[in-house]
Amino acid sequence: MAAPEEGATQPAEAPGPNHGLRIFLIWLPIAVAADLLLYFVYGPHMPPGTMSNSAASQQFDIKVMSVLAAPVMAFVLTFMVYSFIVWRRRAGDDEDGPPIYGHTRIQATWITVSAVIVLFLAGFGTYELAWPGFAGAGAGEGPSPIWKPNGTPLQVQVIAQQWRFTYRYPQFGGFETTALYLPVGQPVQFNVTSLDVIHSFWAYQLGVKADANPGVNNVAFTTPEHTGTFTVRCAELCGLWHGAMTNQGEVVSVAAFRAWVSKTEIQLASITKLLPPYSTTYDPTVIPQINKAMAKAGIAGANGYYYPPQDPVQP
Repeated sequence: MAAPEEGATQPAEAPGPNHGLRIFLIWLPIAVAADLLLYFVYGPHMPPGTMSNSAASQQFDIKVMSVLAAPVMAFVLTFMVYSFIVWRRRAGDDEDGPPIYGHTRIQATWITVSAVIVLFLAGFGTYELAWPGFAGAGAGEGPSPIWKPNGTPLQVQVIAQQWRFTYRYPQFGGFETTALYLPVGQPVQFNVTSLDVIHSFWAYQLGVKADANPGVNNVAFTTPEHTGTFTVRCAELCGLWHGAMTNQGEVVSVAAFRAWVSKTEIQLASITKLLPPYSTTYDPTVIPQINKAMAKAGIAGANGYYYPPQDPVQP
């Protein structure tokens, strides 16, 4: 066989498959399907639900972040599985792969997409926190909230102490009770404080979470939009029985709330007279004195703090 002549043209090596296009075509339907399932199927069931406007806006925020995160996660998983299958080591293949020196287009695309997502989330999060009625409303805004809902909200003072929450209604004679009832459709202003250590008032289904600090009034707003019960927990480690510092509240109709308020205000009138005047914070050193007065009235206290009657008045 004759040797190939010098200068003869060697046959060009067949181009390999376009792995980038392959990965993209696999990733795209997975990302679209994941986003549709997250937003339309699972989205309406995402916590904390839609019991209040603040909860609904938080659920919407979670859906938006999930829709943005799902394609990124899908791409990482698609690339990983594709690499395991296509570029896995095969028998007899003991050579190193071709060196990689970088790919300007891929790097620029990845940086641009990441920057767009991050900047969008920064603007979106700021808007949601600052706009009245949105997710930021459910968080404690300190004693001077940056915004207030229109009209006159229902005032409910949340008083935390080891290890329970009590609720005072200053617009209805200032009575204090372990029962938390709210009218549907009525904006509510929670004034959250503590008598001892740091607690945290977390009304889960309402999307409200505000720290309860002694000597501080921490304001949070929400508007209940559906009737039903919601769970209240302490979300700040506050001592031995922190895990048991929980109770339930209820959103009721406006008529039921008014009936409950009238009944409770009358039933607790004699006890309300013994309480200190309504204030956004209370001096815990006076609580033992109130305990003594309560004991004289035939109502027991506990742990040096005043506890209102244990049986809430039902609406």
